[in-house]
Amino acid sequence: MTSDPKTVRPELVEGPSSSSATEKGKNGPSTSSGQTAFDNVRGKLTEKAPLAPLVWFKSGGPADWLFEPRDADDLADFLRDLDPAIPVMALGLGSNLIVRDGGFPGVVVRLGKAFAKVEAIDATTLRCGGGASGILVSSTARDAGIAGMEFLRSIPGTVGGFVRMNGGAYGGEVKDILVDADIVLRSGERRTLALPDLGYTYRHSELPEGAVVVGATFRGRPGEPAAIQAEMDRISASREASQPLRSKTGGSTFKNPDGHKAWQLVDEAGCRGFAVGGAQVSEKHTNFLINSGEATSADIEALGEEVRRRVKAKSGIELQWEIQRVGVAK
Repeated sequence: MTSDPKTVRPELVEGPSSSSATEKGKNGPSTSSGQTAFDNVRGKLTEKAPLAPLVWFKSGGPADWLFEPRDADDLADFLRDLDPAIPVMALGLGSNLIVRDGGFPGVVVRLGKAFAKVEAIDATTLRCGGGASGILVSSTARDAGIAGMEFLRSIPGTVGGFVRMNGGAYGGEVKDILVDADIVLRSGERRTLALPDLGYTYRHSELPEGAVVVGATFRGRPGEPAAIQAEMDRISASREASQPLRSKTGGSTFKNPDGHKAWQLVDEAGCRGFAVGGAQVSEKHTNFLINSGEATSADIEALGEEVRRRVKAKSGIELQWEIQRVGVAK
C-alpha cells in the first residue's frame, strides 16, 4: 500500500442487500468513464445503507450509497470522479426530512466528526464545520461571549442544513449571522460563497443542487455569557413546553404563510390529532407530524398532503412544505 493517502481505498461496508466487493473496482458508484468513484477517496462507503435510523421520523428506505468523507478534499475527489448523472444529497441530523419508502437512488453524503468542529476566530466570529450541531455552535458562542446565535440552540440540525435552508427560530435566521459558507459543488469544485451569493428568502437559499456545505463563518455581537445562557435556557424551556420533542417527528412541517401561523391554520382546519396509518398530527403542536408507531414515509407524506388539502378548503391558504421530501415511493 502506498503512503499517498489519496490512493488508500475507503472502508467498504456492506448493507443488508449488498454484494461482496473483495476487489478494488468491482463495486461502487460509477464515474462518467465507467470506473468506480472510490479509487481516490479515503472515507467510508456503505452500499444499500439504511437511512431510517439516521432520520428523526425513523422511516424510509435505504440509500444506494452512503458516503462519509474523511475531509473536504476527500469529498471533492469523490464528487469530481462520480458520474454526473448520479444524484447526491447531503444528510445532517435528519431532523427536517422525509425519506420515501423506496429509498434514495444515489449517494447520500454524511459529514462526521472531522466536520463538526467550532472555534472562535475573533471576539464576534465563529468558524464552524458543516457537521456541527446547533447546540455546539450556540454553546461555543456563549463560552466566547458572542451573542446573537442563541436561536441555533432550538434547531435540531447541523450547520450544513442551517445554511441550505436559512434555518431560523425564535426571531433569528441564518441570514442574520452568516458571513460566508464553504461548499463543494456537485462537480467537486470547492467554493466560498458570501451571504449575497446564497439568495436567501424565508427557509430557502439558492445553493446549487447537489452542493455540500462543509463549513461556514457566523458573526454575532459581544455579549455576557450569563445573559446568553439565560436566553438559551428560555428557548429550551419554550420548546419543551410547546413541541413534541420526545416523539419521532420532523420538526416544523409547513412554512408560515405571510401574516399567518401554520399551526393555527392546521388547528382551525380541525386537524389536531388527525391520523393516516401510523402518522398523526401532534396534539401538542399542530405544525408537527409524528410517527406514532410503525408509520411508513408514505403515511407521513399522505398525512401532510391531506392537512394541506383541509387547510386550503377551510382558509383558502395553500401551505408549503418546510420538511424536505426526497427519494422514491415504494
